Amino acid sequence: MSKSEAPTFSYKFLLPRYWPTLVMVLIMYLLSWLPYFIQFRLGQWIGQAVMRVLPKRRQTIEKNLSLCFPDMPEQERNHLVEMNIKNAGLALFETGMAWFWPDLRVRRHVTLEGMEHIYKLESQGKGMLMMAVHSMNLELGARAFGITKAGMGVYRPNSNPCFDYFQYQGRSRSNRTLIDRRDVKGMIHALRTGKIVWYAPDHDYGRRRSTFAPLFAVEKACTTTGTSLLADASECAVVPFTIVRNTESGQYTLKIHEPLEAFPHKDEQAAAEYINKAVERSIMEAPEQYMWLHRRFKTRPEGETCLYAKSSS
Repeated sequence: MSKSEAPTFSYKFLLPRYWPTLVMVLIMYLLSWLPYFIQFRLGQWIGQAVMRVLPKRRQTIEKNLSLCFPDMPEQERNHLVEMNIKNAGLALFETGMAWFWPDLRVRRHVTLEGMEHIYKLESQGKGMLMMAVHSMNLELGARAFGITKAGMGVYRPNSNPCFDYFQYQGRSRSNRTLIDRRDVKGMIHALRTGKIVWYAPDHDYGRRRSTFAPLFAVEKACTTTGTSLLADASECAVVPFTIVRNTESGQYTLKIHEPLEAFPHKDEQAAAEYINKAVERSIMEAPEQYMWLHRRFKTRPEGETCLYAKSSS
């Protein structure tokens, strides 16, 4: 399959090897129709149950939070860990909401703020690189935005072709198209022609096209230089946004922030440091809803010890 070709359904997906995937997707679909308050409670319970079975995932959350917030009181950090675990379980349901809910139900639960920034840039014919962070409910935020305005999401094809098909179908609902993360030329072309591209520069993607820049209390976080590459090549606007759930009401707010006016062009290191500051601000909108499960600091400079090794705890 080419970088830009959408996956298609194949009858081979009916073979026994793909039955677990089909059952999982069917369960996601059926659960998405439950009343929201039931999904909310069930999601939290599942998160707690899964962490008991997969203690290493909990350890990753704890390690990331201790690295990023070493001065945070232990009691406060422990509470943040527990809240994050509950949100990790709820993310499974929020993915189902994003993939299967009708537009009307999405609109009922998600409020958009700051769309005036989008309309202004659109009137100027400016391409927009929407800077996301991997919050647990990012899928739902992208779906809600797509109902109002078309956009192109950068995604990583799944190694399971059956799941990849359903993932693509779910993520491309409501005015959304997807582009393989390897298709840099496609992204640049879209941005140059005034399109909106969703991009998340907050994870550790390895040494290729990366540099080390501070992130919270970690002085050397492996940070992609892809943001700099796309912004320099297309002269697009870099627009941060956040999606935050109000735990009490079950309502979500997708907030579009003002474009990053001081983005340092033609300087990958300065751009990485600048973007990480924007990432910090986005995460702190709701730190308990961020994907701390990811081993964000796994790539280290040459000669440095892995921060997730047992000896570093």
